[in-house]
Amino acid sequence: MSFSPFDHPVLSGLLGDDETARHFSALAEIEAMLDFERALAEAEADQGIIEREAAAAIVAALGTFKPDLAALKAGVGQDGVVVPELVRQLRAAIGKPHDKAVHFGATSQDVIDTGLILRLKPVIAHLDATLSEVTDRLAGVEARFGSRLMMGKTRMQAAIPITVADRVRSWREPLVRHRKRLDEQRGEMLVVQFGGAAGTLEKLGDRAPAVRAALAAKLGLADAPQWHSQRDRLADFASLLSLIAGSLGKFGQDVALMAQAGGEIVLQGGGGSSAMPHKQNPVAAEILVTLARFNATQVSGMHQALVHEQERSGAAWTLEWLILPQMVAAAAASLRQAKALAGQIEAIGT
Repeated sequence: MSFSPFDHPVLSGLLGDDETARHFSALAEIEAMLDFERALAEAEADQGIIEREAAAAIVAALGTFKPDLAALKAGVGQDGVVVPELVRQLRAAIGKPHDKAVHFGATSQDVIDTGLILRLKPVIAHLDATLSEVTDRLAGVEARFGSRLMMGKTRMQAAIPITVADRVRSWREPLVRHRKRLDEQRGEMLVVQFGGAAGTLEKLGDRAPAVRAALAAKLGLADAPQWHSQRDRLADFASLLSLIAGSLGKFGQDVALMAQAGGEIVLQGGGGSSAMPHKQNPVAAEILVTLARFNATQVSGMHQALVHEQERSGAAWTLEWLILPQMVAAAAASLRQAKALAGQIEAIGT
């Protein structure tokens, strides 16, 4: 049983995206956190913070480490975060004398936030690639049918004749802008989070900047000052996820209305009816509207999560955990459905 329709064994056929879902699994999250701990040990050994023997022991242990998921579940129920129990298990696996070198100078939020960014990196690449594919398919529709005429509608009433190209451009051009926005955000957001207990990296002294830079490099991320309580990058990303879904929702709404009127568009395939076998319902178009409205309602929660009191908030941080993965899934599913829908257009206009 699943609480989320995005990874539901049945509903995910409509609302899910397998490529995105795998990056938000529990195992993917743990793997990203272990990548952080491995890179941290290596970076600290490079800078003389911990012994090289300790780093080697940590890396070796991580190669075979299998977390106790039941203990992690109990630990997060008590501590509010998974990292204390995860670090306890890691230290037990490494054993003395090097166990205390694990996680040195870091805090739970460093591990979890950087783990999120590591997982968002391939997700952003996937979103960008699918945006490109949808844009290309719509350009193909425009190239095939763009010179045909159709009735332009304002306020859902007949206005004046327009070309198919006029309508298709209103679907395609926002997606081109979203790719540019995504590229800009990629540079801003794919940065390491490393601040220690309260953001000062006090245990590392004057070697803190060098350790952080080395950590970022080993993880394939950009270096940046700590951002424990600065959540604007993630809120910006959530806003873009809503824009992507919203623009695709406009595409879906238009197609559904054109299919309803009859004669304006011909779609290949469609959803069947259990009671009316003759029907071909515009399922992909409809679900684009649903997902657009879903992300539009969720984005306000990510803006609520900007309010991180002092140096760390448990409440606002947990709110992000509830909302952001679902918004990513909704945007990815929108792109998947839009790609399919654009490919179903057999004719449009007259």
